[in-house]
Amino acid sequence: MKGIAALLVTLGLVGGMSACATPPVAQSDGPVVAFYGDSYTLGTGASDPSRRWSTIICEGRGWAEFNPSVNGLGFVNNRPSVGDGDLLSQIIERGPQIVIVTMGLNDNFSYEFAASEIEEQISADFERLSDGLPEARIIAVEPFWYTDERPRSVEVIAGWVADAASEIDADYIAGASRWLEGRPGLMSQDGLHPDDDGYAELAERMDAELEELGL
Repeated sequence: MKGIAALLVTLGLVGGMSACATPPVAQSDGPVVAFYGDSYTLGTGASDPSRRWSTIICEGRGWAEFNPSVNGLGFVNNRPSVGDGDLLSQIIERGPQIVIVTMGLNDNFSYEFAASEIEEQISADFERLSDGLPEARIIAVEPFWYTDERPRSVEVIAGWVADAASEIDADYIAGASRWLEGRPGLMSQDGLHPDDDGYAELAERMDAELEELGL
């Protein structure tokens, strides 16, 4: 596992957080939609940020996108601090009308030694979003996954996310961990992240799920 983790850090899937300016909100007359996620929501592997699924979704719906997602971020994994200054602080401060949470992939690499901490932090993050944004619609997405091989932790963490979403009456989108399953042609050269076609597929699937939720 240590060797795999080292490789993933090198390629950016679970890379550490780097200091960066808070991203601006894309200009739009529509609602501000914030994304709380990792490299799969940041758009790592895409040829341009405009090709990531979150931006495709927002442009198609006339939403103002606020996407401070970070490579390697998990509810616990590669998260140096919790509280003031973290991504949740940025999102709550922005005051979006909708928050889409796509976290959890990277926590699989800490699961063997931090399972209890991961479960607790998932609940804490959703409670914090609910308390900080009581009028916002919160949508939790089953954590993405990147290979056909699936450790048991993928299903466990997805269950914790679903439970935490239910606790605050948030919406939950199931099945996202399998949206690219069996389709290696939709992955970028690093073999870990989607390419432009892969992000287009994620956008299409996400758009359909959002339609089902009435958005």
